[in-house]
Amino acid sequence: MARSRTLFIGLVLLVLCTSAQALVLPITDLPLQTDGAQHWRLPAGQYQGSFSIDQPMQLTCEPGATFQGQGQGNGLLINAPDVTVQGCTFLDWGHDLTAMNAAVFIQSKAHGALIKNNHLQGPGFGIWVDGTADVSLIDNQIQGDPTIRSQDRGNGIHLYAVHGAKVIGNQVRDARDGIYIDTSNGNLLQGNTLEDLRYGIHYMFANDNQVLGNITRRTRTGYALMQSRKLTVIGNRSEQDENYGILMNYITYSTLRDNFVSEVRDGSTGDTMITGAEGKALFIYNSLFNSIEHNHFERSAVGIHLTAGSEDNRIADNAFVGNQRQVKYVATRLQEWSVEGRGNYWSDYLGWDRNNDGLGDVAYEPNDNVDRLLWLYPQVRLLMNSPGIELLRWVQRAFPVMKSPGVMDSHPLMKDPTLSLLKEPA
Repeated sequence: MARSRTLFIGLVLLVLCTSAQALVLPITDLPLQTDGAQHWRLPAGQYQGSFSIDQPMQLTCEPGATFQGQGQGNGLLINAPDVTVQGCTFLDWGHDLTAMNAAVFIQSKAHGALIKNNHLQGPGFGIWVDGTADVSLIDNQIQGDPTIRSQDRGNGIHLYAVHGAKVIGNQVRDARDGIYIDTSNGNLLQGNTLEDLRYGIHYMFANDNQVLGNITRRTRTGYALMQSRKLTVIGNRSEQDENYGILMNYITYSTLRDNFVSEVRDGSTGDTMITGAEGKALFIYNSLFNSIEHNHFERSAVGIHLTAGSEDNRIADNAFVGNQRQVKYVATRLQEWSVEGRGNYWSDYLGWDRNNDGLGDVAYEPNDNVDRLLWLYPQVRLLMNSPGIELLRWVQRAFPVMKSPGVMDSHPLMKDPTLSLLKEPA
């Protein structure tokens, strides 16, 4: 009797597994219309269930052609090289993040895939690229579900162990992270617009990548660059993000240039990677040997914060404009922020330029012992304008031997060198 029961249960499980696998139907089951060799068109209509592409082909959806996932699994599974999918709409695919449910799931065999001009709207991952190469994700519109918690949504675009990907011109909103990159080298992210997210672009253990001309808005961190090296981050914008505009955590040998960060707001620290998110345009944590030049940081709670051994970085030709606090730096080593006789522009610099060479004659030093005291003991702010605080500042000016190491810009710029960055690109 026990053996019969075991056989029955095994048979039931086999039937259930077979049924589950049968839910993924080949794309050729749909009413495709030929449009040349390996070119197919999908007519307008609602196509329910999950589908797979297992051979090289170009699939173009006519207006109104919609993949309706019915809340389960992947919308489309690509398991063949040289597949193009364009002009399609994907709705209501699965929301199981552990199972990596995605509107479009690109498997390791699908190298050279092109996903272009598609519209995706659902709670799971938008496009998941898994362990393949030379994939192009171009001009797709991806929207998550804003009615659920951001950490319970999938990422708009997720790259894992990917090489040579081009992620260009996509629009992502209301997902968890706009673009998440894990253990993926040699990829290009360019011209993407990422709004109303947790993190706009999120890097983890990804080297030799380019981040060019992207825009983040109203995220909890615009650009979260983590545990990576040799990143090229040029011409990006962060507008009205919360906590951090650009966060660098264990970043080395990377370049940040021509980036614009504005109006980073104070936010809750409950869902941030590092506590103390006071609205920092640029936060550098344990990051060394980076070049940070010709960037614009404005109207944020903190312009730049360096901590945890973030030294030996090249910081020059930047503009810090109208931030409530320009610099936060607490360490035991003096940081010189000028390169070859050229420093940065500081909107609160009160020095002068007698020889009219465009450089201030007096060094800019944003931090002193009083600042350190306020950072270590915030309650001292109650005495900010008291005679005691004024006396401390006078003593450290009168007796420089008491001065603690901090930031010094020996050649501050008299004019903002980054005015060309103020205009948002079309």
